[in-house]
Amino acid sequence: MQELPYKINKGVNRPVEFRGLKAQYIYYLALGLAVLLILFCVLYISGTPVYLSLFILLVLGGGLFVSVSRLSRRYGAYGLMKRYAARRLPYAIKCTSLRTFRSLNLKTGVKR
Repeated sequence: MQELPYKINKGVNRPVEFRGLKAQYIYYLALGLAVLLILFCVLYISGTPVYLSLFILLVLGGGLFVSVSRLSRRYGAYGLMKRYAARRLPYAIKCTSLRTFRSLNLKTGVKR
């Protein structure tokens, strides 16, 4: 078989993955780290001792890594978005008038 002159990308249509984090969880982690950086700046400017602020940030950063990786493992690439979308769906559609059903064509189900 002849060698192709170009490389075939076999990762097309796959979600982005970095060290076990999938798709949008990478962005959640990056956003959380940016918030922790801003928090460190605020603590440092306000005069909090550096060791105390580092301890606080290490605890919060560890919690951030654990929670984001847990979400990534539990819901996968797009499961969290699907869960939030499913929560927005109504449980039932209430119709208090028969006018809607009487105007339907019985064969096609389309309104006249």
